[in-house]
Amino acid sequence: MRFWEHKSLAELTPSEWEALCDGCAKCCLHKVLTERDDLPADAPMQADETLHYVNVSCKLLDSERGRCRHYKDRLSYVPDCVVLTPENLATIHFMPPSCAYRLRAEGKPIPSWHPLRHEGSRVPMIEAGMATTGYPLYSEDDPDIDEDHLEIIRWPLHVAP
Repeated sequence: MRFWEHKSLAELTPSEWEALCDGCAKCCLHKVLTERDDLPADAPMQADETLHYVNVSCKLLDSERGRCRHYKDRLSYVPDCVVLTPENLATIHFMPPSCAYRLRAEGKPIPSWHPLRHEGSRVPMIEAGMATTGYPLYSEDDPDIDEDHLEIIRWPLHVAP
């Protein structure tokens, strides 16, 4: 039996926890909320709001590989980068619906394209359009980025070859 099918998130070893991440890098994208006109920008997400991912990424994301350039020490570069744990997962509303951590927390199976189902290969996930890999992104530290460049990303992606 595969570990992700019978263990709770709290029972996972550190290596199993890391393996559960599909590496899609959606959590590394900037997000915007709809319906925020009457709320302060830092107010908690409301039930009637929709979260959208946009084409601006964390400065550490290698968009060609879909990986963090400094994953192990990312907090020294980006102090507010979120470190997921079984304890904080329920309070992190911006994890995508396809996130294996979120799915397992909700008692759902991981997707058919997940790398764990393909001996670690990310190819099925990329081919399914469920990763940021290959999508044209702006880095948050790009001096030329402004609101005119923002676009909402819809999943699955359909990136032209």
